[in-house]
Amino acid sequence: MTTTEIAPQSDTAARGADYLDRARSAAVVIEAEADQIEAAATITAPAFEALSARDLFWILVPEDYGGAGLDIVSAFRVIQELSRADGSTGWAFMANSCSMAVAAGYMNPTGALGIFGDNRGITAGMVVPTGSAVRVDGGFRVTGGYQFASGSAHADWIGAGFIVKDENGDPVLDADGQPDARISFLPREKVQFLGNWDVMGMVGTGSYDYRVDDQFVPDDHTMETFSTTPVRPEPVYELGLLGIGVGGHAPVALGLAQRALEEIAKIVEAKVRPGYTGVVGDSDLFRLDFARHEAMFRAAQAYVYEVYGDAETAAAAGEPISDEQRARMRQVATWVQEVAGEVVTFAHRWAGSATVRNPSALGRCVRDAAVATQHALIDRITLAEAAPAILAGYQKQ
Repeated sequence: MTTTEIAPQSDTAARGADYLDRARSAAVVIEAEADQIEAAATITAPAFEALSARDLFWILVPEDYGGAGLDIVSAFRVIQELSRADGSTGWAFMANSCSMAVAAGYMNPTGALGIFGDNRGITAGMVVPTGSAVRVDGGFRVTGGYQFASGSAHADWIGAGFIVKDENGDPVLDADGQPDARISFLPREKVQFLGNWDVMGMVGTGSYDYRVDDQFVPDDHTMETFSTTPVRPEPVYELGLLGIGVGGHAPVALGLAQRALEEIAKIVEAKVRPGYTGVVGDSDLFRLDFARHEAMFRAAQAYVYEVYGDAETAAAAGEPISDEQRARMRQVATWVQEVAGEVVTFAHRWAGSATVRNPSALGRCVRDAAVATQHALIDRITLAEAAPAILAGYQKQ
């Protein structure tokens, strides 16, 4: 397939189904490794091999860069399945695959081919412009301290966002009068990892702190932080950096909610409690609560895939993604975190001591969901920011 062709819908669906089957196969290994992943605070070697050997990391990298070239819904289904197997692994994988999509879709093709192509690179790291850099011949010299490098333990290239500064240390302004903000990707040997990942949930993501000290990055390994124009023709990249990077949190939440429902369904089959005439799972009170929360999960799952699928379909048809569609992507990425939190809490309340004793898959879901809802990019303020464009659609009726 050339860089200007789009795969037929039937081919796209078949490829998505193939990679979801690969994810389900990898999930068997990941579930078996989940306790050790949490103990090690990073993806273990067997889990990494299960993902790498099935070519899963590169699901959002174009085919002519050596990736799968999946559509966003197919990619999100893979992330959901891996998150169902283990929240930390799903989160770290999401961070890798979504940052790779950003690099492939928006970076100079020469730099992208240097990262991907024959090298089969994996990226991770903080792309928010918390560092600084000065312009030098052929690129930049970057310095900065960074946090939350999820999936960095097995990454070859580490992202480092920065603001370009002049010789006086003042921000250089772009054509719009805003500070020139960029994302760079450096070989991991140029990065100093600081550890400092001791947390209550998402423990196995290996989201370490790190530092970059006056390291040279060539121009073709950088990109504009707030670019809205992809360098690739595939419609998935029209979703934008936020659409892909923030959107990736949605299937992680779905995976946590799905696993919580699976776990509580098994737990209540034999669980007895004072006041119940039989096992908890046979009580009308539990069944009512379960039916409500299972419906919440199904509704959230359908809405996530509807919103992102509609936006990519519009892009594939050559239409601009509307303000309402972009607002809905932001809306659902945040709202699904709230749904997942409620579903996991429901399961936790009915499980009793089953989530208290370690190791416990449901206990991990509880801790992971508590951390997942705290990410800055899915703060509830994003719902308020999304509301005007969604309201406008109703007001036009």
